[in-house]
Amino acid sequence: MTAIEFKNKVHKESRSLKSYAYQLTRNTEDSNDLVQDTMLKAFTYQDKFTEGTNLKGWLYTIMKNTFINNYRRMVKRNTFIDQTDNDYYLDSSSLSVKNDGEIRFMMKDIENAIDSLPISLKKPFTMNFKGFKYHEISEILHIPIGTVKTRIFVARRHLREQLSGYGKHYGLENVA
Repeated sequence: MTAIEFKNKVHKESRSLKSYAYQLTRNTEDSNDLVQDTMLKAFTYQDKFTEGTNLKGWLYTIMKNTFINNYRRMVKRNTFIDQTDNDYYLDSSSLSVKNDGEIRFMMKDIENAIDSLPISLKKPFTMNFKGFKYHEISEILHIPIGTVKTRIFVARRHLREQLSGYGKHYGLENVA
């Protein structure tokens, strides 16, 4: 096969190569780079291609191997060595620590706000929060359903006022 014939056959496969590259990278620019690298390697190693075999499969293999090698290179670049007594490889992206302190303070404030409600508001509110329906609360507490709705509404309004600092901090001051 001449170089021109090979070039023409490779260019015919370029559309499917672009599609496969996008499947691998999920990024248009990266997929274009991958196609370009694949084409370059195909032309560089043209003498390794055996005429009569599957050209598309050969190109896909080159592309897949190039993608894997690039990925490994990227991961290796994002890894650093800790120079303490024992040399361990640390992945720089996994060094974050979750801090639940702020959430714990907020939950304590919410619990205190609910505990500060009068029992006539607290009971229907907590039952509704636990998933009871209005008519179930009405039957259990032996009060009209309208009273249940009113008490839950008043409890929510009272809690919203008490916890308004959190709403302002998190940008929720206009949420109903």
